[in-house]
Amino acid sequence: MNYRHAFHAGNFADVMKHAILARLVEYLKGKDKAFRVIDTHAGAGAYDLRDDASTRTGEWRGGIGRVLEADLPPDVARLLAPYLFAVEETRKEGRDLYPGSPLLVRHLLRAQDRLTAIELHPEDAARLRQLFAGDHQVRVIELDGWLSLGAHLPPKEKRGLVLVDPPFEEPGEFGRLVDGLAKATRRWPGGVYALWYPIKHRTAVATFRDDVARLGLPRVLDIRLEIRGPSTLPALDGSGMLIVNPPYTLAGELDVMMPVLTSLLTQDEGARWSAESTGTERA
Repeated sequence: MNYRHAFHAGNFADVMKHAILARLVEYLKGKDKAFRVIDTHAGAGAYDLRDDASTRTGEWRGGIGRVLEADLPPDVARLLAPYLFAVEETRKEGRDLYPGSPLLVRHLLRAQDRLTAIELHPEDAARLRQLFAGDHQVRVIELDGWLSLGAHLPPKEKRGLVLVDPPFEEPGEFGRLVDGLAKATRRWPGGVYALWYPIKHRTAVATFRDDVARLGLPRVLDIRLEIRGPSTLPALDGSGMLIVNPPYTLAGELDVMMPVLTSLLTQDEGARWSAESTGTERA
């Protein structure tokens, strides 16, 4: 599976991932002290939904397209407001632009907060540098994101969030997620970590969850959105977000917004969402 961000920008997985990411950033903003967001696989930062990559799949129509057209209940609209604010701010630069994770985060940062956007792909890294040129709150680094889980932790702010959202272009990405998380939490046990993963090969997903459980991390929240039941042939049936050290508010927020998002994003029978807490403390 190739999950290069440009091919799937604005699809159901992006909606889930970015809605949760925005809630994590908003939680960090609850204290005056500065924080840093580290995006290990940042992509290009913004995506034109009319370009060849996006129009070839058209997945955004079943994702952000449905959300923007929906009449959201007030409590859901409130929780999604930071995410949709970032989307609308991006659309001001071009009606069909959609923000990737680094640009979404940048729209939500305060003056004292910082973003480190890491990307290995040369063209995407160049686009990131252009996007954030002259922005003193953003540092763009052309680097293998897996290496950053050792070299760039902990950040000097000692508060913040690490987003790990690999493209799953190569075999072994689930193993890299587990190994990277183990390394990162040894170096910075108090950080918030958000790991995205595809729900496609069910055996691989089950093994991944078991491997994470064996790390013995004290607080983990495993969030899953499935837009249909298991496909006969391997297909992207769902999207997962594994949150380590989740905010205490997140579980309740998910109970409000995920049923509505699931209803909006469903593509067939069997759509569902779930959030499973593990560890010694309730998330």
